Amino acid sequence: MIGKIVGNLIEINNNIGLLQTASGICFELYLTPLLISQYKPNLKIEVYTYLQVRDDAFVLFGFESKSEKDFFILLLSVPGVGPKTAFSIISHSKIDEILDATKNNKLDYFTKIPGLGKKTALKIILELSQKIKSEFIFDNHYLTDDDKTAIKALVSLGYPANEAKTTISQLPKNLSLENKIKEALKNKS
Repeated sequence: MIGKIVGNLIEINNNIGLLQTASGICFELYLTPLLISQYKPNLKIEVYTYLQVRDDAFVLFGFESKSEKDFFILLLSVPGVGPKTAFSIISHSKIDEILDATKNNKLDYFTKIPGLGKKTALKIILELSQKIKSEFIFDNHYLTDDDKTAIKALVSLGYPANEAKTTISQLPKNLSLENKIKEALKNKS
């Protein structure tokens, strides 16, 4: 299994990129619009990958973050959602927007995604809402390392774990670790 590739993005053709590793091997993979928008000749990138094995081809999908890849795999667990559909959803949406649309049964949000019909959108809402409510807790996958460290710090300062996680998840992602802790402590008082 190919889990992550580090290399130079040497070519883009629509949504397919050619990524050359240090050893000279070039991987052809589907890339999200966000990765493509950052393209500059010979840009060094790290891409989390998912390999689809078919009878006629091996298809590689690239993601900017592990949380994107994890959510892609979650989407694959929905009956009727294949890799290309799941990749289209990830490419045209942010994870928090997908979760919000799922929790609030926003069918029109999903049907605006290219290649996604009403029937599949309904399946996604039904399946994801059940997974989110039961055994699947996406927050743990979506938290950055700084978020996890801030949560541990807040718990050591007496915060209940769930309250610390909720507080940190509501803060802007671009704050430094120190500022996340400071903001969380301000909100407590």
